Amino acid sequence: MKIAFVGKGGSGKTTLSSLFIRHLAASGVPVMAVDADINQHLGPALGLDEDEAAKLPAMGARLPLIKDYLRGTNPRIASADTMIKTTPPGEGSRLLRLREANPVYAACARPLDLEGGTDVRLMATGPFTESDLGVACYHSKVGAVELCLNHLVDGRDEYVVVDMTAGSDSFASGMFTRFDTTFLVAEPTRKGVAVYRQYKAYARDFGVSLHVVGNKVQGPDDVDFLREEVGDDLLVTFGHSDWVRAMEKGRPPRFDTLEPANRAALRTLFETADASYERRDWERYTRQMVHFHLKNAESWGNEKTGADLAAQVDPAFTLGEGSAAQRTPASSPAPQPA
Repeated sequence: MKIAFVGKGGSGKTTLSSLFIRHLAASGVPVMAVDADINQHLGPALGLDEDEAAKLPAMGARLPLIKDYLRGTNPRIASADTMIKTTPPGEGSRLLRLREANPVYAACARPLDLEGGTDVRLMATGPFTESDLGVACYHSKVGAVELCLNHLVDGRDEYVVVDMTAGSDSFASGMFTRFDTTFLVAEPTRKGVAVYRQYKAYARDFGVSLHVVGNKVQGPDDVDFLREEVGDDLLVTFGHSDWVRAMEKGRPPRFDTLEPANRAALRTLFETADASYERRDWERYTRQMVHFHLKNAESWGNEKTGADLAAQVDPAFTLGEGSAAQRTPASSPAPQPA
């Protein structure tokens, strides 16, 4: 299951995504956590100190390795250099599965031992550095996440939780359609619900499952405000948390001491995400992937790569849980981290 947390900067989406990841891990569910926000706060929210978080391998810096591995033997892709963030898989492509070992995870993922639960793999797109100024766009870094999601085959009891870029930046590509459920974190203010209106408008035509999670809610008046603004899209609310305050100071208590009301809210998130499995439509998912690839190819991809990227689309291929992955032969060396 692929789950996105979105919202305006400062809404608390990173905090709530980290709580949801902890809840999943405590429940024994395999989890891949992905920090797709260039501000890179998910690691510390999951217990890393600043030095440890700074040492996380950046997916954006390992994009050549990722492309080379995912390309596999796909005859429609002439070289890894012609792959862009929206390139879809086809026959011969290597697919990613959550519980496997592969060179992409070896290079980009790091295990986290969260108290009382299963290990979590953490990946991060990487920060926007001074060396990027004037020569790079941070969307190219986030593109590494999108490319991996395009090639990911995940099942019901496997979770990929992505802390997305703030605001509506994910609409710069088709990444907002890559998820089974999207949780939009909103504060009970006019600015807090403004991103919701943008997201709702963009997502309407793509069947995005969108739920609003109210955060920093202090009482019934806040709940009423959110209900008036977002209607039935309001799923649940989170209130003040001494546990979160301690976590933000670098001294998180045991997770089972999280306030009962907030624990109940996390259970609601989990039940909602789990129920979305029944609505999975791999054909629509693949069709949307192709739609955005062709759109990006025409607008900038063909010119940048010097190739006809529409030719990368395999019309006979549909991504799904039964899709066959092309694997690295045992006798061949796996790509090495950059």
